[in-house]
Amino acid sequence: MSEEVCPKCGLPSELCVCEEIAKEDQRIKVYVENRAYGKPMTIVKGIDSKDIDLNELSTELKTKCACGGTVKNKKIELQGDHKRKVKEMLIKKGFSEQSVVLGK
Repeated sequence: MSEEVCPKCGLPSELCVCEEIAKEDQRIKVYVENRAYGKPMTIVKGIDSKDIDLNELSTELKTKCACGGTVKNKKIELQGDHKRKVKEMLIKKGFSEQSVVLGK
């Protein structure tokens, strides 16, 4: 009966609080950029990829927003203007409301 222990906090894996602490320390900016042919692209930047799996988060955001997207240069890019919906989802995922800032 060997339990896995988190190398960062030393707690058993099921009690690990590293991700929750990491979510509170983030400074996330969510903004919309116009791309080719005037298509809007929602950009989510500032999430530390060492503490949070960007690919997993990106997949969840794409599913909830019903859009395509990708992860590039430690930023999540979603097709379309979804900044308000993304902010709400990040807050529900445990990021603090003060750490998620909407840009232009």
